[in-house]
Amino acid sequence: MLFALVILPIVPDLDVVTFQLGISYSDPLGHRGFTHSIAFALLAAALATWFVCPGRSAVRDRLLVYAVLFFATISHGILDAFTDAGLGVGFLIPFDDARYFAPWRPIMTSPLSIGAFFDGPALRILANEFVYIGVPSLLFLTSILALRRRYRIDG
Repeated sequence: MLFALVILPIVPDLDVVTFQLGISYSDPLGHRGFTHSIAFALLAAALATWFVCPGRSAVRDRLLVYAVLFFATISHGILDAFTDAGLGVGFLIPFDDARYFAPWRPIMTSPLSIGAFFDGPALRILANEFVYIGVPSLLFLTSILALRRRYRIDG
């Protein structure tokens, strides 16, 4: 499960290989297209759940695992919608090719190449992501742990 939770939020950006295949950024299969969609997150979560949960697992357990893995996958596209560049996110591909951004876009966009990232604004981008992603995530997790401790929720 931990492996799936680490990998699934990264998988959507494997779409950068489409540039090498001659597929344009704006294509439904291009960057921030299908692999950032709700449909892709549903499929990826289903496949990962099949690997994570043995066939004899209770339906309730499989559904919970599926929900967690779906949200881990779709979180990537949601966060990309808050970035300050690009063409938007194709949340509804393959049903609608439109790209969407959030109304507030405070997250700095990373360059698409590793070299450009490290040769350029790496520290500024990481600091920005810490402020807008890291701090809220830590506050959320701390709140969940405090609530579990307060109400002694086991799980």
